[in-house]
Formats: sequence, C-alpha cells, structure tokens
Amino acid sequence: MSQVRTRIAPSPTGDPHVGTAYIALFNRCFAHQHGGKFVLRIEDTDQQRSSEKSEQDILQSLKWLGLSWDEGPDCEGDFGPYRQSERSEIYSSHIEQLLDKGTVFRCFCSSERLDLLRQQQMQDKQQIGYDGCCVNLSAENIAAKLEQGEPHVIRMKIPEQGNCEFEDLLRGTISISWAQVDMQVLIKSDGLPTYHFANVVDDHLMKISHVIRGEEWINSTPKHLLLYQYFGWDIPVFCHMPLLRNPDKSKLSKRKNPTSIGYYAAMGYLPEALLNYLGMMGWTMPSGEEKFSQEEMTANFDISRVSLGGPIFDTEKLDWLNGKYIREDLNDEEFIQRFAAWAFKSDKVKMIAPLLKQRVERLSDVASLGSFFFSGELDISAESFAHKNIEADEILKIVQFTLWKLELIEQWDRDSIEKQLQELAAQLELKIRDFLFPLFVAISGKAVSTSVIESINILGIDITRARLRKALDVLGGISKKQAKSLEREFRDFG
Repeated sequence: MSQVRTRIAPSPTGDPHVGTAYIALFNRCFAHQHGGKFVLRIEDTDQQRSSEKSEQDILQSLKWLGLSWDEGPDCEGDFGPYRQSERSEIYSSHIEQLLDKGTVFRCFCSSERLDLLRQQQMQDKQQIGYDGCCVNLSAENIAAKLEQGEPHVIRMKIPEQGNCEFEDLLRGTISISWAQVDMQVLIKSDGLPTYHFANVVDDHLMKISHVIRGEEWINSTPKHLLLYQYFGWDIPVFCHMPLLRNPDKSKLSKRKNPTSIGYYAAMGYLPEALLNYLGMMGWTMPSGEEKFSQEEMTANFDISRVSLGGPIFDTEKLDWLNGKYIREDLNDEEFIQRFAAWAFKSDKVKMIAPLLKQRVERLSDVASLGSFFFSGELDISAESFAHKNIEADEILKIVQFTLWKLELIEQWDRDSIEKQLQELAAQLELKIRDFLFPLFVAISGKAVSTSVIESINILGIDITRARLRKALDVLGGISKKQAKSLEREFRDFG
C-alpha cells in the first residue's frame, strides 16, 4: 500500500470552528497511526471572504489545541504551495485539459437568467439546478462570444441517466442519482476555481490517499468522482464523518452553541481537555477510558470504531472533563501558572488597567469592578434589564441587532465597534444612553460599569457573542416568527 496521506482544508472565512479541529484530529490520528502524513491546506478560492487574519487565527487555534501537521503553508513540503490562491496556474492548465476532452463546457448564462430559472424551478417544484442551456453551443458560437469578451463560467458535464455508486469507509456503498447532481461551476467568471475543482486537483497532486471529511460533503462526492474519472486519475478512499450536533440533535452552529475555538480558550478550558473531548465525538478507546492524550488516541486509533450516530457536543460533559484535567494533571504550582497565563495576558491586562484605574479608589475595588473581564457566564436575569424608557420587546431587539451588527465587523477594534453601535442606535431612533443600557447589563452584569464599547473590544467577539446570547435567553428568547420579522427589519437597515 502506498503511503497514507490525509488532509484538512479549512477556508479562512471566519472564526476557527471546533468542527474543523474535530475533523483535523481524526485525519491526523488516521495518518499517523498508519505511519503516514497529515497535510494542512488553505482553501482560499473565495477571495471576497477570505482573509489573512482568519488564516492566522485558524493556524494559531489548531496549534493551541496541540494539533500539528507534516506539510502546510507554514512548514511547506514536497507538494506546495499549500494555499489555493497561489495555485492559479495549476488550475488553469488542468481545466484546459478537460476543455480539450469535452467533459466541461463554457456557460455564458447571465445571473439574471439563472435567477429566473431558479425561481421557475421553485415555483414548479422541480429539482433546482442548471438546465444545460449552453452545453451544446457550437464552437463558432463560443468563439464569437469569447471574441466579444462575454463573461462566462466553466461547468462540468453530468451523465443524464443512472446512479453514481461509491464506497465509503464507514457507510459502505452509497448510491446517488445523477438526476440530483447539478452541472457544477468549476471555474468562476473571475477565472478562479470553485471549491469542487480545486479540491480534486489538489487532492490528486498532493497524493491524498484518504479523504476524511464531514458528512455534509456526501452529496458532492459524485461531482468529485466524475472529475477523477475525467482526468483518468486513481480515486482516493472516501470517509464521511458524522457531524457534531447540539444537544437538540441539530447541526452544531454558532446560533445555538459556541463553536469558535477562541471561545473555549477565552473561557479558560485547557487545550488538552478540549482536544480529548473532540476525540470522544463518535469514537471510544478500546478500554472505554474517557480521559486520554492525543498520543494514546493515535496509538489505539481504529476508524471503524467511529459511530455514525451524530455525536453530541455537550458543554456540561466538557466541563466535567476539563475539571478532571485540572485536578488530576496540574499540581498547585502548575495550576497557578496556567491560571495566570489565562487571566493575566499582558496585552489584555494593558487594555483593562486604564479603565479600572479611572474608577477605583482602593485596589480592593478592582475585583468587584473588573470581575466580569475574567468571568464566563454572568449572573443576570430578566429583571436585570428592566428600564423605565424601553419596553421588553425593544430590549430584546437591541440585544439581537447588536449581536448581528458585531458579527459583521471584519476588523475588530474599538472604532469599528463604536461606529456600528452608534449607527444602530440611530437606526432604532434611540438615545445612545438608552440604547447602551441593555448592553451594559449583558456584557458586565451591571447597569453601570466601565465603558461598554471598550469592554466589548477587550472581551472580543467570542465572549461578547456568548454573553449577548445569554441575555437573549434570560429575556425569554426569540421565536421563529419573531426571528423572521427581526431579520427582515435588520436587512432593511442595510
């Protein structure tokens, strides 16, 4: 058997997700258990949403957890570059091969036509997808359109009949009708590849032997298999892992559960405990032991032991495991060191100190005034938000809209936060003092505290998001009907 090579391929478009770490851990364990290599590749084909900061956050978060890789953008290897944005010439040469073979075609359909097509298909309750309008354009017609500089994409041809059958390492034979598979865009109008095309080309050229990824990619596998066949390449082994779930069995999402690795670091979880917990997601040690190291997991790893039942990401169980690590693995001196490193990060303390210094008269005042900077969830209730000028529904709206506004910030800093909040207060036609009141309570637990804008900046998006969600919960939450109404109103603000 050739060398086992697995990969994780995160997109640098948002917060580092615990689901990314979960898939990375299982890929790494599988590769290293077989004496192979684990690769990290940055899939940044979405140039509008990708950012260097997000990439760095992903790399730092995975390293904080204790995950390492054998090849990647920061350590190179024999199959680089490991950022898709640096592989454009590779994709261009490979799409030309498929154009020459006639297995892909140029599509000149406008976005307006495609929107109308989608609307008609939805109205007629038909399968949503491209209708093949440009698949049989003549060479002369294509040449004329190219000569005129008409924008176009390149799509893949799909069999018109039959099923695509493939073997999954965990699920056995999977069959999907070709009628359910769209004529996927492979190259966008800007010349950049979509995920599907770059993914297959990179996996082949990087000699990935096993594609271990989340089950949400099962329905995309026929497109990927077809590309392997069009190129005449060997097909890797596919293995689709069960998705992490909320306690209510829904897909793990930031709307219901903290999903950012940064949140768990900010809350004071030990990285080894969080990584251990991710290893328990749908997999067990042969002995049934719940506390184990990454090295122990690798030595005992057998992917056939993965359970297909959606693993529940339960923070109560994580709390128990984290406490177990603290009590069993840290002596008193190590506990002090780990606590100090978490609580008194120099960059964080330097931001907090000036705020506290302006408001304290004794050093003993610091603990009561600044404790919310070092806390997790705050002790607040619906009564905490009572205000003489603002109704309960308006309080709920302020908190929800603030959460959505802050999630739009690309560069997290005080000025950006202040601009967004001042803009929102004006849109809601509220005096800034009244508007900020529920935010003081949600963020600090008190109606009066240090500057709430400064506090939000210091706490960061992960903790701020969690506290605003807690406020929404104690205020009674938002029904689906309310959510739709609020989303429409928020969109109208632009």
